[in-house]
Amino acid sequence: MSIVAVAGGTGKLGRAVVDGIVADGKFEVVVLAREADDAKSKEIGARIVAVDYTNPDAITSVLEQNRIAIVISTLSSQCPPERELNLIKGAARSSTTTRYIPSVWGVPGTEDIASYFPIAAINLRFLKALEATTLEWTAVYNGYFLDYFGAPKVKTYMPPLAIFVDLANKFAAIPASGDVPVVFTHTFDVGKFVAALLTKDKWEKESYIIGDKITINEFIRIAESFSGTRFTIEHDSIDRLKTGQITELPCHPMFYPFFPKEILQGMFAGIGVMCETGVFDLTPSHTLNEEFRSIRPKSVKELVSEFYGA
Repeated sequence: MSIVAVAGGTGKLGRAVVDGIVADGKFEVVVLAREADDAKSKEIGARIVAVDYTNPDAITSVLEQNRIAIVISTLSSQCPPERELNLIKGAARSSTTTRYIPSVWGVPGTEDIASYFPIAAINLRFLKALEATTLEWTAVYNGYFLDYFGAPKVKTYMPPLAIFVDLANKFAAIPASGDVPVVFTHTFDVGKFVAALLTKDKWEKESYIIGDKITINEFIRIAESFSGTRFTIEHDSIDRLKTGQITELPCHPMFYPFFPKEILQGMFAGIGVMCETGVFDLTPSHTLNEEFRSIRPKSVKELVSEFYGA
């Protein structure tokens, strides 16, 4: 049985990916973390191996010692990019490692997007670094994580950091028109599709997952229907979004102590611009959904229904 390492697999997206691969049962899973944790290892059902992300040679040693064939990175976008770049270097030098999935989850980046959304610029660096290796790799694109809207009521390892639609407080801030389709995918479904992706003989450079695709306005109508309440609705123009400002949702202030308001607003405003300009309206020629039809992803309607107990 081939061994897969999930970097950042103790929580959030990484934990969902670990769950998906473990449940599928076709690969042994090892979690890469900054320190080992026996209790956490028992909880998640995968061995945790300590790794020093500042040292590519040390990473190579860990990968070879544990016979890691595939590396999946779910390192946070808030981490220093050097950690991912060093992981790529370490994997490229490893005699046992042949495949890599970088932490660029979401949507494809371009130089234009990178000009106003710094995370996209960093993701492009990761892809460029992979191009310079002999690793077989694929970037997985899944749109926006649906989990954020239902947490913590709907099971997830993600925090309740909603954007545009605050289900708990029945409040919405629509980015520009709100009429452009957006892809939303739950991390548990990402985990299932990634587990299936690992079984493919050949990877394309891009792999797409379409959980659900609806507009923000449709999302709000669904939420109002299941909650039985009209939402308080605000609008943010595209011009305002381009200044890095958004209407604050009631759920946002709780995150400011560790996610400063200015940074959160800037990031969410950038996502608002991307939504309005169709960046999240993924229309690939091929999707993993088409290839693995037995996986039925959670829809926005299902998540909202579960949230309100309908």
